[in-house]
Amino acid sequence: MIDEIDDVLEGIGFDSETSVLTRRQAQVLALRERGISQAEIAENLGTSRANVSSIEGSARDNLEKARETVAFAEALRAPVRVHIPQGTDLYNVPQDVYDACDEEGVKVTQSAPDLMKIISDAAGGAVDGRQVVTDIVVGVTSDGIVRVRQPE
Repeated sequence: MIDEIDDVLEGIGFDSETSVLTRRQAQVLALRERGISQAEIAENLGTSRANVSSIEGSARDNLEKARETVAFAEALRAPVRVHIPQGTDLYNVPQDVYDACDEEGVKVTQSAPDLMKIISDAAGGAVDGRQVVTDIVVGVTSDGIVRVRQPE
């Protein structure tokens, strides 16, 4: 089982030297993605289920940190940043984003309903129905990718 997973990791170009994951974390995640239980993985690795659970948890935490780092880097390079204050009606947000993009010469390809869905989905709990309940920042990269962040 582990040799098969190592072949998969090699086939997709996994390199523990450049990854935020250790080889063991990548192995565990790859096995879990294939529906293998933590108990089965533990047996194959010669360790406890609790250890596999810990490895999996650390791997998922590392991936979330990597995603957040990428989102942060994209927000830094986004030429368009629109601060959307708490209390704003989500239906008003697309026009604010379009106006800011027009000022910077950035093209947004999403329709207003699609843009609202992207923002609502990405904002998580910061948007409730049509209401922005926590300040958010909508960034748009020069190639039109929309990113949403919650300022700290």
